[in-house]
Amino acid sequence: MPLDPQVAALLERTRQARYPDYWQLTPAQARAAHERAARVLDVAPAPVQRVAARIVPAPSADVPVRLYVPRPSAAPLPVLVWLHGGGHVVGSLDGYDALCRQLALQSDCIVVGVGYRLAPEHPFPAGVVDSFAALQWTAMHATSFGGDPGRIAVGGDSAGGNLAAVCAILARDAGAPALAFQLLAYPRTAHAEDAPSHAAFGDGFLLTRATILWFHAHYRSRDDDRYDWRYAPLLCADLARLPPALVVVGEFDALRDEGIAYAARLRDAGVPVRLHDCRGMVHGFFSLGGVAAAARAALSEAAHALRAALAGPG
Repeated sequence: MPLDPQVAALLERTRQARYPDYWQLTPAQARAAHERAARVLDVAPAPVQRVAARIVPAPSADVPVRLYVPRPSAAPLPVLVWLHGGGHVVGSLDGYDALCRQLALQSDCIVVGVGYRLAPEHPFPAGVVDSFAALQWTAMHATSFGGDPGRIAVGGDSAGGNLAAVCAILARDAGAPALAFQLLAYPRTAHAEDAPSHAAFGDGFLLTRATILWFHAHYRSRDDDRYDWRYAPLLCADLARLPPALVVVGEFDALRDEGIAYAARLRDAGVPVRLHDCRGMVHGFFSLGGVAAAARAALSEAAHALRAALAGPG
């Protein structure tokens, strides 16, 4: 299929505006650019019943989280721990506020957005440590904010999809928390940047190969980090006994092949997995709802799959 027309129009506007790519900026400048883009490209923040800030004690630093409660409920609601994207360098709770609200409302889950530490100030494995600490905290404290500790999912997009996949493996290996589902949106899963989709879609489709390499160089403390499965979950030798997964990829995304490969590995390991290949989409399309109707539809489909997976009895 061709590019979605609304996405294609966005790419043309971006090309004409000659915005600098992230790799041409400092991390601080890239973060500011990412926040500005989030306000323009995503949908307007929708009202939820309650938003609350919490601080999670973690081994190296306290981790801020933000709770999104979609509606009043006498019964506990399922919970999604959401790890934002941004190449482990950019992204924030504020930048993903609109997306977390949509996930909460459309999946009928309490969403716990996680403000894990970013590279290069806090390189690998800081983000992994923070994300897993937030997941553990959520399971232990779910009842205190109206959540059901027996219906917890982990999810994320791009770098957040990487962290979500890693957290699912860590939870299995630790024996807790018992996760019901994982939602992996265009996740980064590989240790190298040599997949055919990197070459095919690494220029002119929002996420460029140059920025991917810039993100990865900032995230790693040393090059050998790339061979740690917590950096690249495709390297994990055993993917059995993980929670059911929905893996979402975009047709014109440089990370497309990594998501497809991870879904295949999960399936081969006996994990129930569904791969949703979103036609006409580029990287980051969950956050393009303000400019593309198809992006809104893709997010809704993922949220409804999560809702069905976490539905309680009756």
